[in-house]
Amino acid sequence: MVSVKKAPRRTAERILLASLALFNRFGVPNVSTTMIAADLGISPGNLYYHYPAKEELINGLFKRYESALGDLLPASQGVRDVEDAWFFMHSLFERVWEYRFLYRDLNDLLSNNRLLESQVKTALNSKARAMRQLLNSMSASGAVRIDTREIDATANNMVVVVTYWLSFEYVQNPRQALETDNAQHALLRGAKHALHVLSPFLESSQREHLLTLSEAYGEQTQTQASLTRTEAHDTDLD
Repeated sequence: MVSVKKAPRRTAERILLASLALFNRFGVPNVSTTMIAADLGISPGNLYYHYPAKEELINGLFKRYESALGDLLPASQGVRDVEDAWFFMHSLFERVWEYRFLYRDLNDLLSNNRLLESQVKTALNSKARAMRQLLNSMSASGAVRIDTREIDATANNMVVVVTYWLSFEYVQNPRQALETDNAQHALLRGAKHALHVLSPFLESSQREHLLTLSEAYGEQTQTQASLTRTEAHDTDLD
């Protein structure tokens, strides 16, 4: 069998991926273009050729985030019950986590980037629209009983949780909350709390199912956290 060598990624693509990893880990204010170039082993001039300013890197990454949202959010129309809603919400938090630097440094980014300011508003409106569609779909299937006058406020509350959940996690544990090892824990907790906004409106069997899911995933995250602490302790002993 003849093996086909993969073509190397373009430099512009490599720069974006390296920037995303560094922004996610250290935060945008703590990452310079010189640091990105050094991480890639290229000259700063090579980086500037593709992205003359750090702002352009951020805008390029946000376009990718918008595209990822655009692929997911229409699925809210197909949410019929708590099981569907849990999967949708977890998938949404996966996108948020992949571009978590946007949420970690949101206020700082908006104060320094006028283009991003308008783009973030558009993204928030898209999420709110998806949440309204989710509520309407679950209401049509009988999983949710909600007055139409409460849909907008409930949808916005869910968007608030999605938008600021990682900030909440970060405040509780600034050193570790946004590290890769904590991804699953943060995603499950975020999905759980966003869905619990629906709890007062859920049909009784659906509410019970949400509680069951929350308990099951809560035990899973506790086990993962325990394993992580054990591994860290073993590493310290070594």
